[in-house]
Amino acid sequence: MKMTNKIDHKINPLKHPDQRVGVFIDVQNMYYSAKNLYGKKVNFGNIVKEAVAGRKLIRAIAYVVKTESNDEKPFFEALYNLGIETREKDLQVYSTGFKKADWDVGLAVDAIRLATSLDAIIIVSGDGDYLPMVEYLQSMGKQVEVLAFGDTTSSKLIEGSDCFINLGDDKASFLISDRKGRKNNQ
Repeated sequence: MKMTNKIDHKINPLKHPDQRVGVFIDVQNMYYSAKNLYGKKVNFGNIVKEAVAGRKLIRAIAYVVKTESNDEKPFFEALYNLGIETREKDLQVYSTGFKKADWDVGLAVDAIRLATSLDAIIIVSGDGDYLPMVEYLQSMGKQVEVLAFGDTTSSKLIEGSDCFINLGDDKASFLISDRKGRKNNQ
């Protein structure tokens, strides 16, 4: 059952060391939010640390897109070295030149599939398309938390979550500068 005291609930959600958590990261959403808002990259290691908050991490999965050039390979290796699994999908390029890389369904399926072994599901994305998944997981008795940059996060997703952490409130912890102005996919 969902708590009705939204204000207190958002500020001080029930988090305890015995909770089993899973972190599901929509890399494209976070990458473009950080790039468009701040001209920086995302510090995924610090985001996972914040999300786990001293609890038992069961799985951390980043949903990423591969390009033909494989420029993103060092980034994928960095995620792996941080203990973050990657689920990779090829970038789709249509005859019109339109490019698409969407992991929403894959992330949602994994979160629901793994929910039986988790107490808290943490979504790292501001995409409002995740709201039906959030509501479904809550109906299963799961705590669902969202971490994202508030300026690019769906207000309905913020309201629907059990806890929202605005990563934009601590830019120094969750953003990193793009060294030497190199162009990297993240």
